[in-house]
Parts: sequence; C-alpha cells; structure tokens
Amino acid sequence: MDPESFCAVVLAGGRGSRLGGVDKAAVEVDGRPLLAHALDAVREAAEVVVVGEEAPTAPPGRPVTFVVEEPRHGGPAAGLLTGCDALVRTPAQAPRVAVVAVDMPRLTAATVRRLHAAARGRDGAVLVGPDGRRQLALVVDRVRLAAVAPGPEDRNGTAVWRLLEPLDLAEVAATGHEHRDVDTWADVRDLDVP
Repeated sequence: MDPESFCAVVLAGGRGSRLGGVDKAAVEVDGRPLLAHALDAVREAAEVVVVGEEAPTAPPGRPVTFVVEEPRHGGPAAGLLTGCDALVRTPAQAPRVAVVAVDMPRLTAATVRRLHAAARGRDGAVLVGPDGRRQLALVVDRVRLAAVAPGPEDRNGTAVWRLLEPLDLAEVAATGHEHRDVDTWADVRDLDVP
C-alpha cells in the first residue's frame, strides 16, 4: 500500500472511567503503552493525528499531531471528525483515513492493510468481531465522510455508527484477538484469553 494514500486518526480522548480514570493511552500492555500499539498499527500512514492529550510517542521522532475536541469528551464520532479536521494533507493527497481506537492493542499494520483492500470500490471498511459487532477500527473515504458529517456544533454525543450509517462499508472479520479492546483492568488481564 502506498503510504501517501492515507492518513490516520487515533482516538485516545476517552475518560477511562472503567479504569478508575487513568489515561487509557498510557496503560501498558506487553510493556508498552496502548498509544504505542495504536501508532504501530497505523505506521504506514503519511500523517497521524491523535485525538487526546499530548503524550510521548514511539518510535521516537514519529511526527504525530495531538488535538482535543471542543468541548472535551464528545464521544468517538466527535473525536473522529476533530481528528480529520486537523489533517494537513488534503483528500486529493490522501483519499482515505484509517481510524483506530487507542484501546485495541492487537490491531496491526496488517489489519489496516486488510481494511484498505476490502474498501476498494466502497466508501470504506470496518473490522467486525466474532460476535458481528463493528469495532472502532476502520478506513473510510475522506470525501464521503465529509459529506455525511454534521457541523461542529452537532458533533458531540453523535453515535459513531449513526455517523457512518449512510456509508457503504465492507465488513472485515477480525482474526485472532485484533478485535479485543481494553475498557477494564480485567480486559488488560484477559486480552489474549480465548
């Protein structure tokens, strides 16, 4: 995949309330913060925006832009759109955006490549868990996303799947544990439990 063909938005602005209010992006899995795992998954992107508080990134020197939505904690749809607004590359330069939640440490660059392949000829593609539930791991055409996006004043509280409902998204079955997310300390402990 041509890395110039897509940008990425990492959603890292949640409250972490089920983790006792800790910064979820800083929670360590396999000795690395969740943010580092998310950045690895989108390492082939030409540009990366993280929606959340500024934090050290890995690998060192990887150019990452940090933004926060206004008002704060408006939900994943507000975060996704805020991240897209912060992208410097135009849709003509990078037609697609990969969107990943910071709390999915088993996502990889291969996952993102599978999503891109499935999105050919469609508005995008989304990862689906074994239970059929759509995950916050997707690629989407930036022009089509902009066409269905509400204005800034109507973003907060918008459900991400309602935002994406008008789009033609291919569903890509998760393999292994790539669909697993970390919402609680038990999730961290049981991440690789079958």
